Amino acid sequence: MTVRRVMGIETEYGVLQPGRPLANPMLLSSHVVAVHAAAREAGRGRARWDYDDEDPLHDARGFHLQRASAHPSMLTDSPAVPAPSGDAPQEMPRSEVEEYEDPGAANVILTNGARLYVDHAHPEYSAPEVTTPRDAVRWDRAGELVMLDSVRRLAANPTLPDVTLYKNNVDGKGATYGTHENYLVDRSVPFGDLVARLTPFLVTRQVFTGAGRVGLGQRGEHPGFQLSQRADYIEAEVGLETTLRRPIVNTRDEPHADPARWRRLHVIIGDATMLETATYLRLGTTSLVLWLVEQADAGGAARRLTQAVDRLALRDPVQAVHRVSHDLSLTEKLELADGRYLTALEVQSEYLAAVRGALDAVGDGLDEQTADVLDRWESVLRRLGEEPASCAREVEWVAKLRLLDGMRRRDHLAWDHPRLAAVDLQWSDVRPERGLYHRLVAAGAVELLVTPEEVADAVVHPPQDTRAYFRGEAVARYGGQISAASWDSVVFDVPGAQTLQRVPMRDPLRGTRAHVGELLDRSPDARSLLAALGG
Repeated sequence: MTVRRVMGIETEYGVLQPGRPLANPMLLSSHVVAVHAAAREAGRGRARWDYDDEDPLHDARGFHLQRASAHPSMLTDSPAVPAPSGDAPQEMPRSEVEEYEDPGAANVILTNGARLYVDHAHPEYSAPEVTTPRDAVRWDRAGELVMLDSVRRLAANPTLPDVTLYKNNVDGKGATYGTHENYLVDRSVPFGDLVARLTPFLVTRQVFTGAGRVGLGQRGEHPGFQLSQRADYIEAEVGLETTLRRPIVNTRDEPHADPARWRRLHVIIGDATMLETATYLRLGTTSLVLWLVEQADAGGAARRLTQAVDRLALRDPVQAVHRVSHDLSLTEKLELADGRYLTALEVQSEYLAAVRGALDAVGDGLDEQTADVLDRWESVLRRLGEEPASCAREVEWVAKLRLLDGMRRRDHLAWDHPRLAAVDLQWSDVRPERGLYHRLVAAGAVELLVTPEEVADAVVHPPQDTRAYFRGEAVARYGGQISAASWDSVVFDVPGAQTLQRVPMRDPLRGTRAHVGELLDRSPDARSLLAALGG
């Protein structure tokens, strides 16, 4: 009974070159990755990303999409070139292809166990696997510092372009880019049950996980403000795509672990959030709802409470995503499949009650972080219903709206004024001297859950309780002798060895510090490590 499960966050950052609005984003992104890799990973060699176990076209509904039928944006398993965006596929000019050089230079494994690479024409930081929502916040924030490091280094080099990076999800011109969550789920749970019981939760959680956005519609063609950056781009209930026809529940079946034991739930509906509490609740509450769904086979009261969420099925989930995001009053009723009407806050309260009831029924007691997530979830829902402004320290859309409303009142601005759109963008600038979120941090106006020292340490060191520890430490200690790595393996190239040697990591909870820390400490090189592993 805990929020603990293997989880992680992938964040594509918005990228532009000041003064050059038409600069090629793929080339800019490659510079972002390469300049960080050159500085931080110097002397460790350049291990390539191992695509052997990746298959983005395998669908959890039981089929495999033919490669010839797939949109190019779905082909994320090709080492030759990053997949283009589904919003506006771009052809890179020949001169820029030559400058781009080896795509492998834009794909690096960091010593903290993360992956930094170019994906869909954006620099992406895929955080290492963690087991708690607080650690998810910590290594997600580490990604912001990784990106800031690249921005600083590019600005300091007169031969390279200046780049500005934003931790957001829209460019204001009709395109969106993702912040994806990953959760390891028991494979025995039927995927259809997972979809049915999770969909109403994902549709309505934006009341406390939304980052806020100026403009309504995919191109912001209508003036206004809404809760979520991603909501207007959701067009399907279920689907394999991630950059077009975006679904509420993504069906990619690519577990990066033993497929007989686990599936990786790939959630693409969420926003990038700067507020730490918003990120913490997004991961923590989703993990608890997944635990609830996993109890369906447990029997007794826990099973009955799991089945209670079946009554929350929405009549039109896609329409509901948009309606919830556009409803700043949080009072609009959503039609359920059984004919009832509930607000998003009421749907969330039903999930909270079901989770609490199931936890009480199991009766083994709660760990500190699980209890904290439950208490915060309940508190935020109550206060959003009573006085939303009271949540400005924890809920990002509330904090952003308060800032924008202050500007509107002071300067008599309508929602379609370009200054408001500029502020929306500047909110998530990774540079502390420019980003408006960072000004709130400096003023003590938002709640922080992790210390600056913890975040700085997470930039270079991996989590200690997942296989990310082995991956990150192997790169740090034996980088020059690593040929390739992926989420579930490290491939060593030991001088003098006749073949490459792969160390599989199919169990994300092995390869931890407790498991291999002593072994790594007594292995001065990869040869001795592999000999010990073989023994």
